[in-house]
Amino acid sequence: MRSRDRWGVPAAVALLCLALALAGEPAGQALSYQRDAVSAGQWWRLLSANFLHLGWYHLALNLAGLWTLMLLCPEPVPAWDWLLRMLVLGLGVTVGIYLWAPHWHSYVGFSGVLHGLFLLGLLPQALRHDRIALAALACLAGKLAWEAFSGVPISDEQALGGRVAQEAHWFGIIAALCYAAVAGLLRQGQKAAG
Repeated sequence: MRSRDRWGVPAAVALLCLALALAGEPAGQALSYQRDAVSAGQWWRLLSANFLHLGWYHLALNLAGLWTLMLLCPEPVPAWDWLLRMLVLGLGVTVGIYLWAPHWHSYVGFSGVLHGLFLLGLLPQALRHDRIALAALACLAGKLAWEAFSGVPISDEQALGGRVAQEAHWFGIIAALCYAAVAGLLRQGQKAAG
């Protein structure tokens, strides 16, 4: 797989996020996760909210995370798999918020999807005993544990311009584990059939 192909979908995601940020408040009103709007049948918000951000700093953090993912996980992923991962993770995050975090009446951000992408990218390398991947997964687990027991630092929320939905990070991880399990079962089925 050519380098251009490897970076194509992440670059498109970055451009989409940037375009939505430039579109401003009208895009936010039409595409952000709003519990009442989703309940009224505006289902597209379950996916589109993942590509919106609270502001430029929030966007910059998520894009930096996306590029870090690409550097830590050099294993090529076909474009269709990238898109399927983002669909499953994006819906996993917002459906999780809708069903199990009803106190969130609105949500935007890519970090839940990003947590899941990190898990999916690092896990195959960690299973091959790659020390960098193992260390990165340990850091990811430590971050999630810190958020679960200590909460998100107030300074982070002040810099972002809103509350951090740490549940989104967990829903991204859960969706990634489900995705990995189903993908593994499908691979086993193909091997058995072949």
